[in-house]
Parts: sequence; C-alpha cells; structure tokens
Amino acid sequence: MTSYIFTHMGVTNFLKNCTLMLSILALHFTFPLNHVMASVYTVGDQDEWSSQTNFASWAGRYNFSSGDVLVFKYIKGQHNVYEVTEDTFRSCDAGSGVLAKYESGEDEVSLNEVKKYWFICNFAGHCLGGMRFGIEVKDDNNVTHFKDGAFHPPSMEPAPLDNSCTSYFVSDKRWRVIQNLIPLGLFLFNCYFW
Repeated sequence: MTSYIFTHMGVTNFLKNCTLMLSILALHFTFPLNHVMASVYTVGDQDEWSSQTNFASWAGRYNFSSGDVLVFKYIKGQHNVYEVTEDTFRSCDAGSGVLAKYESGEDEVSLNEVKKYWFICNFAGHCLGGMRFGIEVKDDNNVTHFKDGAFHPPSMEPAPLDNSCTSYFVSDKRWRVIQNLIPLGLFLFNCYFW
C-alpha cells in the first residue's frame, strides 16, 4: 500500500494540503499575540534617563500596554528612578508617596497593572528640572499621557478615505508578528506550489 501511495501523486497533494492548513492555522493563532507580546521601551530612547531629555515628549510618542517594560538607563550615582504617587509627582517631594526605588543604572520596570504610573528622578533639582513623566497604562493599547501633571489625550489622526489603500491599520506589535512570519510564509508558499 505504501509503495502505491508513493508511486502516485497522492502524497504530494496530501502534503500540499497539510502545508496550506498549517500555514493558515499559524497565521490565525499569531494575530491574537498582539495582546500577549510585551514591548520593551528604553526611557528617553538614545538620550536615556538624563536631565537633557524631554520626557513629556518621549512619553507622548508611545502607547504603553499592560505587560510592557520600561528600561531606565543612566549613570549610577548621578540619577535614580522613583515610582511615586501622583501627589509626589506633582510636588517633586519624595518625602512620602514613594512606591518603588531603582538605583542600579539599568532598571527594568514592568507595567503589569492597568493604572497610572508616575516616575521621577529624586536627585536634587532633577525632578523640578523635567526628569519626570507619567503614563496611564490600559489593556487595549488606548493610552493617555500625563505630562508635567497636565492631562493630554493622545493625538488623533484623520480617518483615511474608504478607497484609500491605508484604510486598514496594523499595530506595531501585530506588524512585528507579521514580519517574523514572512519567511515562514514564503517557505510554505514555495513548498506548496513547487
């Protein structure tokens, strides 16, 4: 029986159908990873956690979701990171309202809760000089930024026209999943059609 299957094209068609079904299942199950994958953000990007960085502007460029991680990079002994309450954020007085202290120079803070996060540098004059920012982390990537204690809703872009080729939006996280699957898709396509 085995030799009969191999001598006829039945195996080729069977393998092609299995490959097609596996590729469809792989794509189907990776799209929900948008909510599972965490992003890692270096606070201040290339400027890092320093007194020359505009953190209000930096925080406004990103959408933070539950599970994301903030990395604070700085020279140990010249800066620190305190996660604080809103009152402490507004006053820059870390005598009370400190939720966590980070002082390693390479601190990672997981944004595991859906809530407002407030961060300051507690070195003399740094917080009042601008080394502070706040964000509100939400489950569904809808993020509101709090800059210098003031409420700033996220900027809204105009909706594309229905006939526009940009009418379907793919989030950054989902796009990363798609990019990672392109080589697999090309491989499966070649296996199926060749």
